[in-house]
Amino acid sequence: MGQNGRLAAWYFWYFAFIGAFLPYFALYLQSIGFSAGRIAVLMSLGQFMRLLAPLLWSWLADSGGRRVRIVVASTAAAVASFSVVFLTQDFVGLLIGMAILHFFWSASLPLVEALTLGHLAAEPERYGRIRLWGSVGFVVTVMGVGFLLDSAPIGSLLWVSWVLLLGTLVSALTLTEVGSNAGQFAGPILEVLRQRKVVFLLGAGLLMSAAHGALYVFYSIHLVAQGYGKTVVGLLWTLGVVAEIVVFLLMPRLSARVSMRLILLACFALATLRFLLIGWAVEFISLLVFAQLLHGASFGAHHAATMAALNRWFVAGHQARAQALYGSTAYGAGGLGGALLAGALWESAGPGITFSAASLLALLGLILVWHGVPDDSADAAVR
Repeated sequence: MGQNGRLAAWYFWYFAFIGAFLPYFALYLQSIGFSAGRIAVLMSLGQFMRLLAPLLWSWLADSGGRRVRIVVASTAAAVASFSVVFLTQDFVGLLIGMAILHFFWSASLPLVEALTLGHLAAEPERYGRIRLWGSVGFVVTVMGVGFLLDSAPIGSLLWVSWVLLLGTLVSALTLTEVGSNAGQFAGPILEVLRQRKVVFLLGAGLLMSAAHGALYVFYSIHLVAQGYGKTVVGLLWTLGVVAEIVVFLLMPRLSARVSMRLILLACFALATLRFLLIGWAVEFISLLVFAQLLHGASFGAHHAATMAALNRWFVAGHQARAQALYGSTAYGAGGLGGALLAGALWESAGPGITFSAASLLALLGLILVWHGVPDDSADAAVR
């Protein structure tokens, strides 16, 4: 198996764990009696740890060329720390265990993203064809676990998740370094970070992730409360990721015909519509299906376009830190803020208002892209 295959396998296992954990762990927490506020806190720990932890890991990786070793060590620590779920159902115990898990888990993705883009070198448009295997892994587990939980106790989710974490560790052991980054620095990274286009892109990414906070924490709970079975919940999650896979496959062709600025504007506009539909049209399965298809835009196209821009705007020696900074800003600060906002609104204002707030965040992101990401810079990011 070549490097492309090893990277694809890693993405598969990494997102397979997320496919088991993200849609269903909130249901497990609900089953053991936790309130919406406590569920939001526990489910937002991943975003909280992504505020600062990836920057530490990426600085170590960029300074010493130790990306693969850090990925392996941090994944091993994540496997060990997840085991706390078998030992306690106490809120404080789970809070500590999940915090440690996410501290180490947050190290892997930005480093492997940088590893993948470094391996592809002058062909970043091929990124989507490797990254889509992560979406495949997510689909396999979100469907499989949905079917499983319709007949098996919710506690079986914990064992499935642990095994998938172990698979991620085994896959990480097969990865190899791309090469040295020595001599590839083009000056201090702050010189790039101060550019208007970078600031606005990062700000828009933060708002997009914040908009998804309600989805990632409460979507499954929202559907189950409306009478949908867990198999249907799994199918709807799967539909969104299938749309994401299709977008990853089409992005090279799409970006050759449409400017990245236009793609990003469309992503934020469709995300604005998507969250309104989820909040106010949950009883109409056809509209829920349409809203999930929009995941291809709100996550897939947005993520691929942003990765291409970061690859273009930051030199190889800065890539791990650029990926970590984006992860900390968007998925860390944005994801945490969005999850906590959703937790605060869910019980007091209800699902409609909660998802309307998510829609407003996406609309604000559209405004940032409109004013801060120019056509020439965006186009250059993918060519």
